[in-house]
Amino acid sequence: MSFGVHAPTTLVLIAITLVYSLRWVQLRRVLASTLSAWRLLAFVSGVFVLWIAVGSPLAALDHRLLLFHMVQHLLLMTVAAPLILVAEPAIIFLHGLPLRLVPANPLFCWLASTASIIGWHVPVVFQLGMQSEAWHEIEQASFFGAGLLFWLPLIQPWPSYTKWPGWSAPLYLFLATLPCDVLSAFLTFCDRVVYPHYSHAHSMFGMSPLGDQESAGALMWVCITFAYLTPAAVITVQLLSPRNERAWLRPG
Repeated sequence: MSFGVHAPTTLVLIAITLVYSLRWVQLRRVLASTLSAWRLLAFVSGVFVLWIAVGSPLAALDHRLLLFHMVQHLLLMTVAAPLILVAEPAIIFLHGLPLRLVPANPLFCWLASTASIIGWHVPVVFQLGMQSEAWHEIEQASFFGAGLLFWLPLIQPWPSYTKWPGWSAPLYLFLATLPCDVLSAFLTFCDRVVYPHYSHAHSMFGMSPLGDQESAGALMWVCITFAYLTPAAVITVQLLSPRNERAWLRPG
């Protein structure tokens, strides 16, 4: 397993970042109120986190420790995906095309992201991703795609929109923590190594395979709780405020 920079991935991400940046400069003159500087920063940051997860020397460590494997998935789903969505990539890359507003179905987005998380942690499927480079890349892409889908109804980048009835958004986020909590609790408190790959992997930092698994489960438990329940709390505060106009409820 090589621990160097993955050159093809790095070059592709650099190219995408350059294209976004150049288009941002061009469109900034006519869409100054929409394409503020923080959106450019969000996109660059999101791509950088994406590179750390799949193209940096740290990416190869996911074959050594389940803890790093979990870090990779969390970066893809809870950091890179929302950062890129808030950067309004469709406006940058598809500006000028005759696109219509597209409703984002929260139920579909929730089910797709949950299925991706649970499905790839089934031991047989997990082993497939560890033994095949092609399947490993598919796994990484599906986690990133699941992250984009999950945050789509909440961030609502153009041309998507979602009409949330009442308390649906906080409930959406709360329910998303439940399958993750079950999985992370299982990994944390299971008294055996669930994934045979890590039983035979070279240990790092003096961690045993079972200790590695417990750390990965605990990390997932804590990170998902904060990543999902923090925005849920913010939205709840907005719902309880006396103001009737809330930007996150408006389509577009």
